[in-house]
Amino acid sequence: MTSPHSSRRTSLLSAAFALTVALSASLQGADRKPNVILIMADDFGYEAVTANGGQSYQTPHLDRLAATGMRFERCHVQPLCTPTRVQLMTGIYNVRNYIEFGLLDPKATTFGHLLKQAGYATGICGKWQLGAGKDLPQHFGFDESYLWQHTRRPPRYANAGLEHNGEEKDFNNGEYGPKLLNDFAVDFVTRHRERPFFLYYPMILTHDPFQPTPDSGNWDPKAKSEQVQRDVKHFADMTAYMDKMIGRLVAKLDELGLRENTLIMFLGDNGTHPSVTSQFKGAAYQGGKGTGTARGTHVPFIANWPGRIPAGRVNSDLIASVDYLPTICEVAGTPVPAALKIDGRSFLPQLLGQAGQPRDSLYLWYARNGGPTATFEFVLSTTHKLYRDGKFYDLTQDPFEERPLSIAKLSGGAATEAKRLQTALDQYTHARPADVAAKGAAPKSTGKAKAKK
Repeated sequence: MTSPHSSRRTSLLSAAFALTVALSASLQGADRKPNVILIMADDFGYEAVTANGGQSYQTPHLDRLAATGMRFERCHVQPLCTPTRVQLMTGIYNVRNYIEFGLLDPKATTFGHLLKQAGYATGICGKWQLGAGKDLPQHFGFDESYLWQHTRRPPRYANAGLEHNGEEKDFNNGEYGPKLLNDFAVDFVTRHRERPFFLYYPMILTHDPFQPTPDSGNWDPKAKSEQVQRDVKHFADMTAYMDKMIGRLVAKLDELGLRENTLIMFLGDNGTHPSVTSQFKGAAYQGGKGTGTARGTHVPFIANWPGRIPAGRVNSDLIASVDYLPTICEVAGTPVPAALKIDGRSFLPQLLGQAGQPRDSLYLWYARNGGPTATFEFVLSTTHKLYRDGKFYDLTQDPFEERPLSIAKLSGGAATEAKRLQTALDQYTHARPADVAAKGAAPKSTGKAKAKK
């Protein structure tokens, strides 16, 4: 029997499909709709990419995408994986629809739904962590899925356990999980090369446990546990391997003649693990996953689309994780149903080298386990930051929030900015729906994959 929620979503999507419009004028010359690949690294902060000023790791493929595309300096996401995934996939701030860690509300509409409705082949490969139902990826709009931490939580690296379209697959002959998932990504774009495709690729690298990769000198193909050979020194090898897998996928697109009609976007899902200290622009930079400062929310974002995105550009506009859904939909030429009431705004104009309509602030509501109240909540501009509890920071002078300012003592531009951010924050005072808050406060659901960071 079709549920009322499914019926409402179907109606929304049908209405959106009926209102589908042509691509914007800058996209009109394409023979078919553009392909979109959205890649997200796990626990990978802004400081880890060489093109951003990182000095500890080798990221040649990402650096090449940045040099021939666009690099963004102010992309902020949630400080933990599931909250970011929920925002990214729905275009809605967590305050409105985040229930609990390791779960996406089954009633949610995702970018998978919207692009599938627009005629795209849709696929997802990598880390799931959004609920254990075998058909959930398909329920959320993906034709095909190849995932880790879907129906269970086995090892993810050496001799991994994965799920292909919900069916469990175990590997015991030295296979490496990230390579298997990349094999799927390469195969997906190959099989669907004759039609528009959307591939969402939330990678399992570079999340702890920090273990050797097949390119490491101490790689053990017989390892069958996430508890062996754990050492933060392996983060460098894991970063290099992650970058290598991205290069492998890009090379396949080149081989297939698809690069000029494919938008590739890469970002991190939150800041680097706190045990990782990197060199960044000549100084030590400690990861801050789980924290509300830039160390936890500031992530790399690189976009590449030959012939569409001007090469070598650096963009300093604020980008939030809720902005990807409307951007992808605009690229695909499909409208976002107004009834979804998303919080994101498209940055496609910026990608195409235009001014666009940049945000003047972004909002963050974070509760690791769903609430009912936030662990922290703030509004952020390019220069300042205001928390719900009244703490106010000048990010130009204090980027890691060590010296809160007294709003009562402010004057001039700082006082004006504090007032403006307070107005922005006030919009969300009662934004959390009562039914969502109640779910977040309820005993945690059973029957889903074990939730861990």
